[in-house]
Amino acid sequence: MNEHVKAPVAPRTLPRESATFDAYTLSEIRRAAATGIYDIRGAGAKRKVPHFDDLLFLGASISRYPLEGYRERCGTEVVLGTRFAKKPIELKIPITIAGMSFGSLSGPAKEALGRGASQMGTSTTTGDGGMTQEERGHSKTLVYQYLPSRYGMNPDDIRKADAIEVVIGQGAKPGGGGMLLGQKISPRVAKMRTLPEGIDQRSACRHPDWTGPDDLEIKIEELREITDWEKPIYVKVGASRPYYDTALAVKAGADVVVVDGMQGGTAATQEVFIENVGIPTLACIRNAVRALQDLGMHRKVQLIVSGGIRNGADVAKALALGADAVAIGTAALVALGDNDPKWESEYEALGTRAGAYDDWHEGRDPAGITTQDAELMKRLDPVMAGRRLANYLAVMTLEAQTIARACGKSHVHNLEPEDLVALTLESAAMAQVPLAGTNWVPGQDGRF
Repeated sequence: MNEHVKAPVAPRTLPRESATFDAYTLSEIRRAAATGIYDIRGAGAKRKVPHFDDLLFLGASISRYPLEGYRERCGTEVVLGTRFAKKPIELKIPITIAGMSFGSLSGPAKEALGRGASQMGTSTTTGDGGMTQEERGHSKTLVYQYLPSRYGMNPDDIRKADAIEVVIGQGAKPGGGGMLLGQKISPRVAKMRTLPEGIDQRSACRHPDWTGPDDLEIKIEELREITDWEKPIYVKVGASRPYYDTALAVKAGADVVVVDGMQGGTAATQEVFIENVGIPTLACIRNAVRALQDLGMHRKVQLIVSGGIRNGADVAKALALGADAVAIGTAALVALGDNDPKWESEYEALGTRAGAYDDWHEGRDPAGITTQDAELMKRLDPVMAGRRLANYLAVMTLEAQTIARACGKSHVHNLEPEDLVALTLESAAMAQVPLAGTNWVPGQDGRF
């Protein structure tokens, strides 16, 4: 008998990754430890937050009467700037293109945005850095952004625009300024911004000539005088305190208020900012609407919502919650060709993959969209890209109309909160609509 029988080996548990210290978090700690600098990237928040997917429409059956297919009209037009402007903007669809700067985007990309928006009868927006000939020349309706940096700003271009958007903040970085790193500062970008070529450019986090809403009122008056009271004046805020910010914008004289949720994109900012500052788009709409209603200005001052709008269902849900229109940025770039799998090998060479590429600040975009590299820019055909954007906008519009008809509405703006229910307690509380299968709106009776 063998007296040296080995004891049985105890089974080992499988390796378990920490939910707190997951693989991405560990890689970021290692990167920070190796470099000593924070991470910068583009796009918007990538963390999962309550969003429009958590809402459902209640289609018509017996208690409601639906509209028949495409035979019964469902309107989509919207007028922006009806409060004070002599020449309000009339759009055929309630989907606009958000502000994205020349510098952040290439010239062909800005031209493509103008082409696509114009084909569908909607507007595009300049972004930081001024107005380009390509964008003005191919945009039937162009909104001029007036930002804290004042890069490229001049009164002549303001007068050429169809509306002015005073930018207080963005959803990706409310309370923070913009970045455009030196590798994207081409001679043309530098000339437009009156700054040195190849040097990092950072925009201020607040306007240099006002410190509060009273000063904003004076600035809006100045802009109205420059444009002879013809052009609508928008005020854009990053979503953080949407009730008070909307109310103050209205009291300062805004014709249109733009509220940008944390899923809204950016060309470049700190990752820690993108993921941890601001509130989700879903959480800001009803508060902004309530501010307008409390002031008796809902539908008199128009509300544009942006941040993570992807399809016609998102559009319809934003309108049902009380918005007049939405704005898209990241989705528009994807329609142009951003993150396209046909460039997969080049994305892999940059250490990423199609669908995850967000180093827009580096200026090496294989799709030729978020770059100033002359060779890469040639890859984007602005005519074809514009056509792709127009197709995408058309599909979004048809989807929103389909939903509106199913709810018995002859115009997309007739959608209302009563048409919605929520799948989760969080989304029900944020959107202030009932939890599906109940008539309970969390928080409405003072209880959560």
